[in-house]
Amino acid sequence: MSEVAVVAIFVAKPGKEEELRHVLEANVGPTRQEPGALQYDLHRDIKEPRRFIFVERWESEAALAEHGKTPHIQAFRAKSPELCEHGDVHVASKLV
Repeated sequence: MSEVAVVAIFVAKPGKEEELRHVLEANVGPTRQEPGALQYDLHRDIKEPRRFIFVERWESEAALAEHGKTPHIQAFRAKSPELCEHGDVHVASKLV
């Protein structure tokens, strides 16, 4: 299996920044306990405070796929249309 990295960027709708922040923060603890989670850190863009950035590392694509099935991520996906203007998730394989 090959380690994968994820950079996930979510931009809050105007006025929804703090609500999105709390929803995203609620995912950190449970995700860090998941099998295969090597890193799961949430950041906020210094110049654009509506932009939140996850930097993640997973043991494998399979571990990342299981992450997507967890109740906390499913709850976020259900709530995200009302909170997020848009989101992008980039998955990359580790080269060196």
